[in-house]
Amino acid sequence: MKAVKSTLILFLALGLCPGCGDISTGTGNDNEAGEREEEYEGIIEDFEGPAYPDDYTSVSSWDDRSKWNLANVHDPTVIKDGDYFYMYQTNASYGNVHKGHGYYPYRRSKDLVNWEFSGTVFPDAPSWVKDSLNSIRAEMDPPLPPIEDPDFGFWAPHVTKVNDTFRLYYSVVTMNPITGTDDTGSWTERAFIGLAESADLAANNWEDKGMVIHSVADGEASYQRNGGSDWSTYFKYNAIDPSYVVTPGGEHWLVYGSWHSGIAAVQLDPATGKPFELDSLEDYGVRIAGRGDVASNRWQGLEGPEIIYNGDTGYYYLFLAYDELSVAYNTRVARSKSITGPYLGINGDNVTKGAEAWPMVTHPYKFDGHHGWVGISHCAVFQDPETGKWFYSSQGRLPPEIGGINVSNAVMMGHVREIYWTESGWPVVAPERYAGVPDIAIDEEDIVGTWEEIILDYQYKTMQKSYMVRFNEDYTLGGQLRGTWSYHQDSRTLTVNGTELIVDTAWDWEASPRHTTITYTGLIHSGRSVWGKKVQRK
Repeated sequence: MKAVKSTLILFLALGLCPGCGDISTGTGNDNEAGEREEEYEGIIEDFEGPAYPDDYTSVSSWDDRSKWNLANVHDPTVIKDGDYFYMYQTNASYGNVHKGHGYYPYRRSKDLVNWEFSGTVFPDAPSWVKDSLNSIRAEMDPPLPPIEDPDFGFWAPHVTKVNDTFRLYYSVVTMNPITGTDDTGSWTERAFIGLAESADLAANNWEDKGMVIHSVADGEASYQRNGGSDWSTYFKYNAIDPSYVVTPGGEHWLVYGSWHSGIAAVQLDPATGKPFELDSLEDYGVRIAGRGDVASNRWQGLEGPEIIYNGDTGYYYLFLAYDELSVAYNTRVARSKSITGPYLGINGDNVTKGAEAWPMVTHPYKFDGHHGWVGISHCAVFQDPETGKWFYSSQGRLPPEIGGINVSNAVMMGHVREIYWTESGWPVVAPERYAGVPDIAIDEEDIVGTWEEIILDYQYKTMQKSYMVRFNEDYTLGGQLRGTWSYHQDSRTLTVNGTELIVDTAWDWEASPRHTTITYTGLIHSGRSVWGKKVQRK
């Protein structure tokens, strides 16, 4: 009953009238008899945008990597150097075709649309990880024997630039239990964050600088586990998912963490890119975000932090991935004037103390004409230094059990989307993936017509689906909305029943054939995102 009630509140917030129209046609009950929808060919009819398919399984093999473009992307991190954007990522691919071909794949692009797979950062696994792991084990009380052949996962890098040096922070996860062979009887071993440096991304020459930090135990829980339902984790902070920020005052900070006891921030020595010391628990950082009762919950459903500082607003923004990654992943945002918090949501709730973070800027969704996307989070947030535009990048997965696609949920496509900023200084994400569609004037006449709209309400593992909305010439609304609209051309602000939305040109990835369109994005007062795209002229 609670879910039904919350959904109805969201509908009413935008004037949505359930049952007031035929969602399948988008015409609503107010469509005059005999009126015919005009086919929409886009706002820029001669623009040639990306045509590669979202189902890339036919070219998913390693031998076809030159055809991947953004296929086989997971946990990306992006930076620009010279004419190119460089994207680095977790070791992950459909069918695990990357295995045996190096560690931390990367690709590059001049336009954020067409990407060239370029290789991997390391041809061999960093040798220091095993040595560090077994050295720590030998110092435990009581000492534990070495793991002779550890099973590592190479995950979630983060790239940044400090002066003239590029720094790549990378995650290495130990899959082996601390003791025994059953991970329900013992927690798995610690994770590590390492560092590599390069002066030239094009040359792909990296010098490995070794360990930065590792998962740390706080003595509050045993590494012995009482079955698969025991979530009282041994380690306080899980040393994966790094992100890096420099404060206006010149301090360097690493933000990291996944599940366990939340997200931590640790200050770094700018010269080395590593913590000043790791002698005590406090040296591993301070918690800046949690979920739930942070004092007792040692298995908090958040990870993949991405920290940025926006000089225009004066805030640090902490982007967080909530829930499991294959389907439910969704992206939340909190902000603070201080790097160590407290981080607050749009409703003023304290995320550092465990409150749910709002707004939510991505969530599983589905526009008509497509299977939809799930698992959209663990993002990179970056700015084009030339245009000043901000971007969001993550993987999107196809939903499970799509007919004709073997293990469809393992299809992971890289997404790049533009970020816009609301008048109150909160980020919102474009409904459609970036395609380099030119910025042209958009006037009131362009708004008139039929649109698909989605409210990104939070429903675990459930895609939010579009419904039809009509923007009429007399500034009234039809289809599944009732009320009025107005448009300010200079600011590209569309106001729908009091909710301000940001309008832009875009590429309709779901259309067949694909073409340009217009989209809008914004937030309702509760912090849920609203996405819309135009699909018909009248």
